[in-house]
Amino acid sequence: MAFIAMALAIVLMPVAAYAVDIATVSSAAATLQEATAVAAMEAAQQLNTAAFRSSGVLVIDMNAAHSTARAVLAADAPSASLSSINVSGVEVTIEAGQLVRLPFDFFPMRAARLKAIASARLTAGYDSPSSFLLNTSASDSSGTL
Repeated sequence: MAFIAMALAIVLMPVAAYAVDIATVSSAAATLQEATAVAAMEAAQQLNTAAFRSSGVLVIDMNAAHSTARAVLAADAPSASLSSINVSGVEVTIEAGQLVRLPFDFFPMRAARLKAIASARLTAGYDSPSSFLLNTSASDSSGTL
């Protein structure tokens, strides 16, 4: 019985530590990827209104995109760092990283470095299908509905 108890402790302890470490890293990776994707979507919505009004061309405001991406990433994943923001016309690509400390010091690797990349594109369109509703209360030229 004592031998089985020792063998189980020697075998199960590393497996349990590995399972907890993997769960911690997986959770942090999912959070980082989601925060990076949300930051890219929010940054892509920062339309340069002056350029749009003057030329009618959709262009992303680089300064607003940078500050929005930083703010969203700081709110959604506070321990993440923004590696790069690339704005090219109507597309934004964001790269973020995070260092995750492993809960157990059982393995030689004490931390995992995570990286997430997300892109989003600004497109013209309407917010909702209600924008296409016709005004049915107006009369035609003959005065009938």
